[in-house]
Amino acid sequence: MRSTLTCLTLVCLGAPLGADVIPAPLFTDNAVLQRDKPIPVWGTADAGEKVAVAFAGATTETTADASGKWRVDLPPLPATATPSDLVIKGNNTITLGNVVVGEVWIASGQSNMEWVLSNTYDKALDIPASAHFPLIRHIKIKRTVAEAPAATVVVDKDKWQVAGPDTTGGFSAIGYYFAKDLYELLKIPVGIIGSNWGGTPVESWIDAEAYKTVPAEAAKVHDRWSKALADYPANKAKFDTDLAAWKAEQAAAKAANQPFTKRAPGSPQGPGHQNTPSGLNNGMINPLVPYALRGAIWYQGESNAGRANEYRALFSAMITGWRSQFAQGDFPFYWVQLANYQSPTDTSWAFLREAQTQTLALPNTGQAVIVDIGDVRDIHPRNKKDVGRRLARLALARTYGQPIVDSGPVFAKAEREGAGFRVTFTEVHGGLIAPLNTLAGFELAGEDKVFKPAEAKIENNTVLVTSADIPEPTAVRYAWRNAPVAGLSNKEGLPAVPFRSDSW
Repeated sequence: MRSTLTCLTLVCLGAPLGADVIPAPLFTDNAVLQRDKPIPVWGTADAGEKVAVAFAGATTETTADASGKWRVDLPPLPATATPSDLVIKGNNTITLGNVVVGEVWIASGQSNMEWVLSNTYDKALDIPASAHFPLIRHIKIKRTVAEAPAATVVVDKDKWQVAGPDTTGGFSAIGYYFAKDLYELLKIPVGIIGSNWGGTPVESWIDAEAYKTVPAEAAKVHDRWSKALADYPANKAKFDTDLAAWKAEQAAAKAANQPFTKRAPGSPQGPGHQNTPSGLNNGMINPLVPYALRGAIWYQGESNAGRANEYRALFSAMITGWRSQFAQGDFPFYWVQLANYQSPTDTSWAFLREAQTQTLALPNTGQAVIVDIGDVRDIHPRNKKDVGRRLARLALARTYGQPIVDSGPVFAKAEREGAGFRVTFTEVHGGLIAPLNTLAGFELAGEDKVFKPAEAKIENNTVLVTSADIPEPTAVRYAWRNAPVAGLSNKEGLPAVPFRSDSW
């Protein structure tokens, strides 16, 4: 970014110097602007200051309002890999270099979206190779909690980063792999806005207006938060005591040259905590508005496992709320369904996955299923390349019209047949297969509602499910565990979506 001051006659004669024009934090060197849409550019200046924005041969002017805010909308532009300067003139002149036009996506959610490329399986190969993709850019929004909608935010390293060996290791891994697949097929610049925070619930990412659309769930959220605030003084005092004790133990271990692996106590929920309802929307989404973008990718839900009965309404409200905030229509919103993790007998994650699947009722949405590539011992699976690619399949097929299969088999119906159920699917794409050689993951239950493992056999792109232990089955489920052994896919290698025929 290059900034110069225009020396007007009055300034040189000693008149008071006006405030510098300042663009919003997303406008930096190396920025990616969204193609084929009006391009809002905004910021602050002196009240009444005239501001002109020039880019790619077009200049648009405005005047800062009484509060010093200004905005112009540049005309829609086609994608271009040829960098240009974005010039903003007020009392001073700011020149942003190496700006390109392409596709812009927000990458949001909790830690699995935040997980950086340097912590993945493929880092040794993909970080050096990223030098070949300078048209893939990433900007990281710093973790910020706000009690009210914020107008600005801090960005990591102060600007957009160009993919390369010295930068890509800090990119969202899923965001990078998603962008790389888009770039390689579309051959246009791709920008990822990383706005994510590990360990955060969906409640924090929902704006206050969207909460009004789900009053029952909103009441539960705010009742829990009110209790957390009421309990905070006592919990904070206990935390301070526990933290002091932990630090003393750590120091003693260090003095004795002994290993120390005990984790520090977690801070309690209270003012400024990342679980504040709407707190992350206020601090990390609202300041991005109205940046022109194509859509959003999302990986979150682990922090809401156990509250699946609320999640569908809250997640739907969040998506609808973001679309309303950005005012760019029902832009594409694609998410990752939870991976296989934890106990193979528990089902809290299975019900959360169901809530995610039910959210597909919203228009222009899609879901990447990854119950086959998680790590049952690690909530952060290191294989992010396949996750990014499955999200990219959704975008390439549904947003960009590429002839690409984007889904594994989807449950259509289950019909009683003899002593079992015959299950029919859509999205079979070339046929059903069992990559693990055994078709695991199916269960049957009778009137007692107790599910037991069942045998399954592929027949003409249907699956016949039977069990000697359940001679009179009333319901069938597939991959309905926290960590199922999911054994069904289509010939594109995409896993079947977990399902159940019951509503128990």
